[in-house]
Amino acid sequence: MDDLETWKAKRRAALVAEDGWLNLTDRVDIPAGPQRVGKAADNDLQLSVGPDHLGLLTLTPDGARFQTPGGPDQPFLSTPGNFPKLRVAPLLLELHTVDGISALRVRDLTAPRHVELRYFPENPAFVIRARWERLATPEATTIGQRGGGDTEVSLTHVARFGFAGHEIALVPTHWKASQPMFVIRDATSGRETYGAARFLMGEDMTDTEITLDFNRAFTPPCGFTPFAICPLPPRQNILPFQVLAGELSP
Repeated sequence: MDDLETWKAKRRAALVAEDGWLNLTDRVDIPAGPQRVGKAADNDLQLSVGPDHLGLLTLTPDGARFQTPGGPDQPFLSTPGNFPKLRVAPLLLELHTVDGISALRVRDLTAPRHVELRYFPENPAFVIRARWERLATPEATTIGQRGGGDTEVSLTHVARFGFAGHEIALVPTHWKASQPMFVIRDATSGRETYGAARFLMGEDMTDTEITLDFNRAFTPPCGFTPFAICPLPPRQNILPFQVLAGELSP
């Protein structure tokens, strides 16, 4: 596991990358059939950036393809853990599918990408070795999403620990690169930290234990752009105390 300063540097690098969250300009649902894409009003999918007529987008059973005026027909390409993307200068296009609904996300590669991240002082009290329990049967539950509708997730594990006189049972609602992701809210939310939620990745898992380092709790994409869709915390992940650790509001 990286030390905290290395983790912070990687966190910032991911945000300011060309496929990070700071240059996302549009997210538009893709109807059936070929769609003309560009900034002009006569396009089927009108963007806020780029040329008046960028090209033609076509969804296929295998993903999506894009053809610029007079140019080749190109497929969107995916890498493990990421949505399919295609660079069409000066933009980076991404096929974003949530609950079976596809949308086009657009990033402006010419836009400045700067961010200043602020954190609580590192607090060892918020590095917690919790009990890690697999549920006997996966539980389906519905959670809300900022920027989107409700969605159903499957709960398979729970992390249990005691803190400040409270017995806590956090559930991961998502998994990223085989790491459980906890969506949390606490008494700092909407004050010192982003109001909707923060994300926390579980680390150093065994069959019975997991480390929850709240110094690495971070703001979700919705804290940086209105064009992201972010899960909200389930009821049991709303903590009744202040988590004075991790990332502050952007």
